[in-house]
This record gives sequence, structure tokens and C-alpha cells, in this order.
Amino acid sequence: MSAPARSTRPPRPRPRSGRRRRWGLRIALFIACLVLAVSAIGHLLVQELESGIHRVDAFGGLDNRPKSAGGGVNFLVVGTDGRDRITPQEKVLYRLGGAPCHCTDTVILVHLSADRRRASVVSLPRDSYAVIPAYTDRAGKRHPAHPQRLNAAYAEGGPSLTVRTVEHATGVHIDHYLEVDFTSFMKTVDMVGGVKVCTARRLKDDHTGLDLPAGSHVLGGGQALQYVRSRHTDGTSDLGRIQRQQRFLASVLHQTAAGGILLNPVRFNAVATTLLGSVRADHGFGAEDLMALGRAMNGLTPASSEFASVPVILPGRPLKGVGSTLHWDRPKAKRLFDAIRRDQPLTRHHARSEATIVDVAPQQVRVHVLNGTGTTGLARRADRALHATGFATTGSPADAATKDVARTLITYDPVWDRSVRTLAAALPGAQLKPVPGQGGVMQVTVGADYKDVRPVRTEDPRKDRPGLGAVTGDEVSCP
Repeated sequence: MSAPARSTRPPRPRPRSGRRRRWGLRIALFIACLVLAVSAIGHLLVQELESGIHRVDAFGGLDNRPKSAGGGVNFLVVGTDGRDRITPQEKVLYRLGGAPCHCTDTVILVHLSADRRRASVVSLPRDSYAVIPAYTDRAGKRHPAHPQRLNAAYAEGGPSLTVRTVEHATGVHIDHYLEVDFTSFMKTVDMVGGVKVCTARRLKDDHTGLDLPAGSHVLGGGQALQYVRSRHTDGTSDLGRIQRQQRFLASVLHQTAAGGILLNPVRFNAVATTLLGSVRADHGFGAEDLMALGRAMNGLTPASSEFASVPVILPGRPLKGVGSTLHWDRPKAKRLFDAIRRDQPLTRHHARSEATIVDVAPQQVRVHVLNGTGTTGLARRADRALHATGFATTGSPADAATKDVARTLITYDPVWDRSVRTLAAALPGAQLKPVPGQGGVMQVTVGADYKDVRPVRTEDPRKDRPGLGAVTGDEVSCP
């Protein structure tokens, strides 16, 4: 049984001069532009938009490639550090100083199912340990295979070496390569009217300037940029950023589908032109592919999109001359990429409940229930309801010393003040009473006002989910 989460305040990061502040927002806006590029707008417009896409040779000279299997289409989408195109004012306002690293800040594998009814988005942490295959550089120098961080493949050999490295690591055949420069990000977010995000706790990052109180927010372009690139809001670093970026993407999909942008040619043209003007793609990805993909993704919703990150072993391991790297959990990673190759879903269907978002998962909160009324069996019912919601109940409810409790009471040790907020959200209206020294088990004395337990969930339910740890978009978007 897990102990409740203690109340902790992460230390403020120490600023380091000359630190390269990398940024990226994964594929949120690129996917949005594909959703926007539906055939209803017309073939000529798609051809016009295609003319703004820059081409790269991503597959030239590749050999020993994985075979395609299971159907569907696989895209490798990378986001590169493009701060050299940010204005001086934006660099100061959004803390984008430093020189660009000329590497991939974001690496994503996107699988569109053969029936075009499901999109699977798999994040590959940029600091993943990888073996870069042997290659010959532009100067004709031969480089043997060597270990490195995954995002270094682009700096060493550009798109083609990035594709080779990812195929070598995953065993998944890449059909198309898409490279996104996110300098148009802020304008695009503003064009769609901002994007709604939710947070159960305050998000503050001194490196990016992000400072969001708990609750729901509609972010304009500048704040959205801070949100998707923040890595220092807690101790989860890049893995936490991945989850926030995937929640952002789920919100983009929901807003695009519900906001009428597809039916407004003026808004569509403005948004899609801005987005596609910053895309570099392989030579095989043409107007017809864009139209077909747009038709397929026109019906894509948060519920039919799924998100996962390659399982890693923590903490990271040092690599000589490189720094800390994240090693993949190979058995779990194999199951993940096997599912992609076989065109299988990564998630089971999980019906979405209108649950309250909380910071600490109910599985981490230990609870003992007492009956403070004369109603026989009330404590047992409450214990079962709390357990069904995910709380770690003792399973041994009992009678309280008094039978005239009108209002449900929660007593708790103030050490666990974050955890008690989760329990209070499940029992709205309950009175909270701190009891120093009570320990890690909270006590609920059910009163006459008790009716039922309200569902609660964390922002990202994958933390407590077995299997591949994947979630659907509607599970992580705002309630």
C-alpha cells in the first residue's frame, strides 16, 4: 500500500548563464493542421498549401529497414530548435535566450490506423539512450555505430540519420518524415482563439516564466508556448513536459473539432497556411497524401486518439562524454512497438467520467471510515464507495464514539495536506480537521449529510494504469 504524498515544495532551479533553453510543443499544431486540411476545402487549396512545404531527403541511402506490417501509416514527426527565427522582443518576454542547438527538441511516432479511425501518438524522450547506426557524413568521413542521446542523431546526420536511428531503436518502418519549426506557434494559437488547459495545482517555472494557478485556463500564444516548453515545474523534467504537451494536443483536437474552424474557409486558410509554411517533409508526401490524410483525420476526436510515451527506467544513467540518458524498459517498449506494427490499439476503452481533477492520485491516500450516525451499514457503504473510486481504504469500517454527527468530518495529519485535498474533493462539503501526529491514515467520520463519493482523477491517469500506460485524448483533456 503506497504512502500518501507528502507536501513538498520543489527547490527553485538555479539559473545558469549561457544555458540553452530549448523549446518545443511536440506535434500538437501539426496534427491540428492535418485535421484542418480536409478535402472539403478543395484540391486546389491543398495544392496551394503544399507549395509552402519545404522538402528534405529523409530516406535516401537507407538500407536494412524494418518491413511494413499490419497496415496503417507511420509518421516520424520531429520538432527542431527554431529560436533563431524568434524576434528579440519575444526572446526576452518568453525567455528564449541562448543559441539554437540544431537538434531535435521533440521526437514523435504517429501511427494512423489502416481504417483511419485511430491515431496513436508515441513520444520518444529526447534524452533516450540510442545507438546511432554507422554513417558517412557530407565530407565523406565514415562514422562507426556509437551510443548517444536520441536527439543527437539530427545534429550529426540530419533527417535521414534520425529516421535510421528511430527505425533501429523501435523496429517500426517509417513511411513519412515531417519536421516542424514552431516559430509560428504563438500566432497560430491566437488564430484559433486560444487553447484550454487544466491543472490541478499551480505550475511555475522560472526558466520559461510560466506561472499558472490551479484551475482551467484559455492560453493565448505566449502563455501556450511557456506551457509546452516548461520542464521545471516539478521533479518530472522532460517526462512531465511530455504529458503536458499531450494534454495540450488533446485540447487542440477537441477545440478544432468543436470550434467550427473546418467549416470556415477564411479561418482555415489563415491557420493552415501559417502551419504548413513551417513544415519540412519527405519528397513522397504530396498534395494527394495531404488530402487523404485530411479526410481521414476529419473524423478524429480526442476519444479516437491515444497517447503513450516509451517506458523508461528511472533514474537516468550517465553516458561518458554525453551526460545522463534514459534507458528504455525493453520488454514494455517491445510490446508498445509490436502493437504499432500490428496496427493494434494501445488502450482499452475507458469510459470517461465527469471526475474532479486532483493533484494526488486517490490510490496514494489511505483512509479509515467511521459511522457517525445511527444508520446501520453507512460506514461500510462509504468505505466501498471510496475504495471503488480508488482510495486505499482499510476495509474495516467501524462505529464512531458518537451517533449524532451532522456533517462528515475528515481528520488528517497536516503533513499530508496535499493528499487530504484529494479526499476532500471526493467528499465535497466535508469538514477538515488537522490533527498533528495522526500519521499517514486519514479518518473519515460519516455524518448525516453523506450521500455518495464524487469521482476524482489525476490530470494523467496513466500513472496508475497497468499495461502500456497509454491514454485516450478524452481522458486527459479538460472535463
